[in-house]
Amino acid sequence: MVPNILVADDSLTMRLILQAALAGAGWQVMLATNGKEALEKSQASAFDLVLSDWNMPVMGGLGFIQGLRAQARYKETPVLVLTTEEDDVSKTAARELGVSGWVNKPVDPDGLVEFVAELLGIDPPN
Repeated sequence: MVPNILVADDSLTMRLILQAALAGAGWQVMLATNGKEALEKSQASAFDLVLSDWNMPVMGGLGFIQGLRAQARYKETPVLVLTTEEDDVSKTAARELGVSGWVNKPVDPDGLVEFVAELLGIDPPN
């Protein structure tokens, strides 16, 4: 089964970079431009892993992840937060929601693919 990954980021450039890296690894990727759109997509489809920017318009990462965790099928789903933030308040809020990791921008695509493969419990692509 090919992993299905949801990416939420308001930056077109980041979405394209993440899509290229993850799809290049052979995984299915669905994109969302904000937390509200991502939450709607999470209700319509099942995802094996979620990457979310922290600061987005309409609905940010915190609200999105709260809504995601409120759905039974996403209680244990790995979630990675993408951000430029370094503040402890944000990190604590993310940890309390069971976030699997905090990835600082700019993202190293190869490192991200390895991290995602590890969280999915699969071998990274060659």
